[in-house]
Amino acid sequence: MKATAELQFIPIGTGVSVREEVKTVVTLLEGFDFIIETHASGTNIEGDLSEILTAVETVHELLHEQGVVRIVSYLKLETRTDKVSTLAAKKL
Repeated sequence: MKATAELQFIPIGTGVSVREEVKTVVTLLEGFDFIIETHASGTNIEGDLSEILTAVETVHELLHEQGVVRIVSYLKLETRTDKVSTLAAKKL
């Protein structure tokens, strides 16, 4: 099933800047068969629902392996049965 999502990760306890963790997440997401658009507070994703959910789990595992003790993530998902949901269709 195709889906669109907005994903935000908040690593806690790593210091003021989270730039390196964000770069790690974006690089990981680029390895999936996704269309991604980064923005100031997260990343928009277009792809297969099961792969999006796998990516979220993988990000948590990877950041914990890199020493991030606590991660809060927010995931908004949209799926449709009447048509394929795309990021391009959501642009105003």
